[in-house]
Amino acid sequence: MATVTTIAARPQTASLGALPSAAAPSTVRRRRITPQAGHALEILGHAIEYLTDEYIYRGGQFYPGDPEVQAVQLLAAVNRAIYLECPEVPTLGERCLWLLGIGR
Repeated sequence: MATVTTIAARPQTASLGALPSAAAPSTVRRRRITPQAGHALEILGHAIEYLTDEYIYRGGQFYPGDPEVQAVQLLAAVNRAIYLECPEVPTLGERCLWLLGIGR
């Protein structure tokens, strides 16, 4: 079973002219990816990359109503859903608290 690390940025209030900072605080969470989910993520990733590369090669402009752009967005949404279905691995601190009977 594979494990993947995710860095999730904490939400910040947006202001005009503010750009996301690379130094923004983030939480590192690992996910336990099953072989089936990993295979699905791999296939979807290749499909998204192929469709995007072909679209750009043909000189397509990224208009939200374009069916090809919508297809890539649909594949990306399914990819994200599969990934988020995989359980998060507890951090070392969470595991220690659990062993001490303090955690959930």
